[in-house]
Amino acid sequence: MKKLIHTLIITTLFVTMSSSCMDALEEKVFSQTTPDNLLDNENGIMALLGSCYGFTQNADRQRINMGEYPTDIAFQTGGFENGIAINFLTFSWDPSVGLFNMYYNIPYQAIRDANVLLENIDGADISEEKINLYKSEARFLRAFNYYRLYNWFGPTPLRQSSSDELVLPRANEEELLSFIEQELMDVVPFLPDPGNEEAYGRATKGAALGVLTKFYLNTKQWQKCADVALQVIELGYYELFPVFEDMLKVENEGNREMIMVNAAIPQMFANNYMPAAFPIGFRSWPEKGLIMQSNWNNPQTQYRLRDGFYDSFEEGDLRKEPILTAYINNAGNTINLRDQPDNTRSFRYWPDPDAQGENHGNDVPEIRYADILLSRAEALNELNGLNQESLNLINEVRFRAGLEDLEMSDFSGETDLRTHILMERSWEFYSEGLRREDLIRHGEFINSAISRGVSNARPHHNRYPLPLGAMDSNPELVQNEGY
Repeated sequence: MKKLIHTLIITTLFVTMSSSCMDALEEKVFSQTTPDNLLDNENGIMALLGSCYGFTQNADRQRINMGEYPTDIAFQTGGFENGIAINFLTFSWDPSVGLFNMYYNIPYQAIRDANVLLENIDGADISEEKINLYKSEARFLRAFNYYRLYNWFGPTPLRQSSSDELVLPRANEEELLSFIEQELMDVVPFLPDPGNEEAYGRATKGAALGVLTKFYLNTKQWQKCADVALQVIELGYYELFPVFEDMLKVENEGNREMIMVNAAIPQMFANNYMPAAFPIGFRSWPEKGLIMQSNWNNPQTQYRLRDGFYDSFEEGDLRKEPILTAYINNAGNTINLRDQPDNTRSFRYWPDPDAQGENHGNDVPEIRYADILLSRAEALNELNGLNQESLNLINEVRFRAGLEDLEMSDFSGETDLRTHILMERSWEFYSEGLRREDLIRHGEFINSAISRGVSNARPHHNRYPLPLGAMDSNPELVQNEGY
């Protein structure tokens, strides 16, 4: 973690130094790296790679909410954030929503850094082994950011060089998907095995294979999904963290369930979910021994869970443990959150003892091992219908949740198990931002919204609109249908 943070700090210093326009002040530069030779040496290359990682992580700040507000899991009230959230809760978003600009532009900043690194690294004074590693990390990050853009917006312009024309049309579906797939496949041999990466949060074989698994899952390439998920399993490194409730606590970061994370610290790239999950006037959760600390903020913004989701859990499911239903307020009164609709709270990101105000240090999982197990189970069910191996994989995840094994006799066939897998994923991954893509893949995103009373939900809402800023600056772009 400290190495990664150090890299990002160095990046900031170099960007500041390189952008200076004060030519008249010809001060001596007491450094081996200057703007003129920034990419000639390992320090400069690492600074650029750190910037690419930084933009990749910064683009993920609101992924949880954008991935859950328009679904059957999340609800929100209060604070300035409600003005943004209401667009997603009611399916009333349009290209003018400012959040779309961030989710479109920041991935392209990461892609730009990756392209610049790839164009300059061969001339740097670095060993061939390091060149192959840094190239592979850059290509991985570039492919991941294109995958992220695709999940939100569908195909976008494919920029593979810093010298590409500024005005480019959107890539076609086949071109973009083929690029993402090939890039991820190509880098696997050159990335380190999980646990051998140079710094926490850096790319590994497991991360590349994990992203490839999710890519195949969400594009419904079932055989490839099943095969690559098996490769992740056969790495023999990853395992389910024993206690679901404790998995995302700060003291357990870096555990072997985490395949790819967005690392957070209070001082930089913080996780801001937990403060908004605190109910107003929260003082304690006696059953868990949790007492409000003076260094934790409790803003007006309120992140809540929908009652339908809370009530959907099977009896005895330990995955409900981090959900707050009652608390002691500052006046010493017991408040039952279920007295109001859609008001229970997810404490998945258990408060960081060393948080600074609203900034907590809980890492946000991008891909974890449970997702690989459930992805292979889903793919095998789509390929073979109801089968024992799918049930075995699901049962691994259910065992941790304290639930009985599923049996073949519990299901009538492929469709029945498909429905169960979608529910199982909701219980396993709530507050991780995966629900939107899961519902879309299962063809239930719009139906789910309509069943909640969102009457204006339409099929075109399966993709978000390209932001106005992108449309205004690039006349070659064609807006997604329906916007």
